[in-house]
Amino acid sequence: MLFRKKIERRCAYCAHGTALEENQILCAKKGLRGESDRCRKFRYDPCKRVPLKPKALDVSRYEQEDYSL
Repeated sequence: MLFRKKIERRCAYCAHGTALEENQILCAKKGLRGESDRCRKFRYDPCKRVPLKPKALDVSRYEQEDYSL
């Protein structure tokens, strides 16, 4: 998922952008932008992307017998 071919173009993931505050990105090419803005100068930087947290394991569907040999 992190290195897939079709990445959503967002200033938050761009190599030209630097995060300032919660929803503001300072772009070297376009100036102050929003986090979800995009432009033609977009260049993907995988280090800026934070992957989603994995789902928690649902152990309620298992019984004690499932854990014994």
